[in-house]
Amino acid sequence: MGVVTSSVTKAPKQDRSRATRQRLLAAAVACLAEHGWAGSTVSVVAERAGVSRGAAQHHFPTREDLFTAAVEYVAEERSQALRALPVQGRAAVVAALVDLYTGPLFRAALHLWVAASNEEQLRPRVTELEARVGRETHRIAVELLGADETRPGVRETVQGLLDMARGLGLANLLTDDRTRRERVVAQWGAVLDEVLG
Repeated sequence: MGVVTSSVTKAPKQDRSRATRQRLLAAAVACLAEHGWAGSTVSVVAERAGVSRGAAQHHFPTREDLFTAAVEYVAEERSQALRALPVQGRAAVVAALVDLYTGPLFRAALHLWVAASNEEQLRPRVTELEARVGRETHRIAVELLGADETRPGVRETVQGLLDMARGLGLANLLTDDRTRRERVVAQWGAVLDEVLG
């Protein structure tokens, strides 16, 4: 009987711990997107998540642990959302990929990249994370587009699409670039239909 009680009390504690961790990750991305690296501390994130600084440090011993985990977590959420997209034509896929680079995740990741360019201990973690997220995004794009990368130029075309999407995300940081973005997305859909067949 005591074993049952023990396992029953552990499950809710694990659930609470998982929920706390997810609140911290979501709060970290939101803080990074809104305040940048300089304005995003563990204390600010903990307050936003509604947990103590000690609880935050229990889950993430360092600031770098917290923010790289946060960007990775949200990137995985976005990857899952992309994978779940029904194939609706290439223009819709292009639009979904561009959306990936125009939201708060991209803004948070950008702040993390800028910080990593100046912070020696953060740089290798962000470089590795960006490489992994980039490979996964490329793989998902290939699947969604039905692209055959054994054909010459197809891999480069898909990578060009992702680079273009990132560029549109950068342009969107300063101004609402929606009208131009919609025209570019439509054109890239047409280009992909021609190149990918």
